[in-house]
Amino acid sequence: MEEKERLKKQLDFILEVDKVKNIFRQTYLADGNRKENDAEHSWHLALMAFVFADYANEKIDVLKTMKMVLLHDVIEIDAGDTYAYDTEGNKTKRERELKAADRIFGRGKGKRPTGSLGFCRRIKETS
Repeated sequence: MEEKERLKKQLDFILEVDKVKNIFRQTYLADGNRKENDAEHSWHLALMAFVFADYANEKIDVLKTMKMVLLHDVIEIDAGDTYAYDTEGNKTKRERELKAADRIFGRGKGKRPTGSLGFCRRIKETS
């Protein structure tokens, strides 16, 4: 793949994942002012992975962990945020999320920020 084409696909991916800012969760911000969005949730998890890494029972790969938490909810752009107690929604959650991962992470072919679609699929398959 030509460098220019690869860069365009990566920029398309960045523009696509910007949509996580519009997915609101059931969880409120710490100040209780409003519900958080997926971007805030993922950013906060990444920050905590970095700050609290020294407290883990075993040594962790902080960069890999931060990548995982920054990307773990990107698929909700297509699949939606399924509330933990949504019995009906949870029946189709896995299928919706894997389909979303195929579409969204397919955008960044070449060197994607995830390294591979498999990276995201492994995250969702173990959650």
